[in-house]
Amino acid sequence: MSALDPVLARLTALHPKLIDLKLDRVLRLLERLGNPERRLPPVIHVAGTNGKGSTVAFMRAMLEAAGRRVHAYTSPHLVRFNERIVVAGAMLPDGELLALLEECERANEGRPITFFEITTAAAFLAFSHYVLEKY
Repeated sequence: MSALDPVLARLTALHPKLIDLKLDRVLRLLERLGNPERRLPPVIHVAGTNGKGSTVAFMRAMLEAAGRRVHAYTSPHLVRFNERIVVAGAMLPDGELLALLEECERANEGRPITFFEITTAAAFLAFSHYVLEKY
């Protein structure tokens, strides 16, 4: 059992019952967190049906081989939740990730939100804490 399991279970339980594709929930949470998405380094958003994880891994490898430090957020994870949020090339330790998730949980105030939305907010928060080289 991971130290993250209790908070991940609580966050999963917040999922809204009705499907609502608007961004209101996550935008509200990001605002309560101080809008970390506005303090991110340059972002490459990889979207599509298949191959996103492989594409991100390939791009990370190229950028890191060129001497760049890279953050990455992927979903789902394969073995451990920590795989989802990579900061400057490394997974966050349990304690640091737990603190981020709990900060997002507090800021959300028990309101309905999807697991993906709240963990995406946690990734933005993590990335905003680590300054990469200027581009």
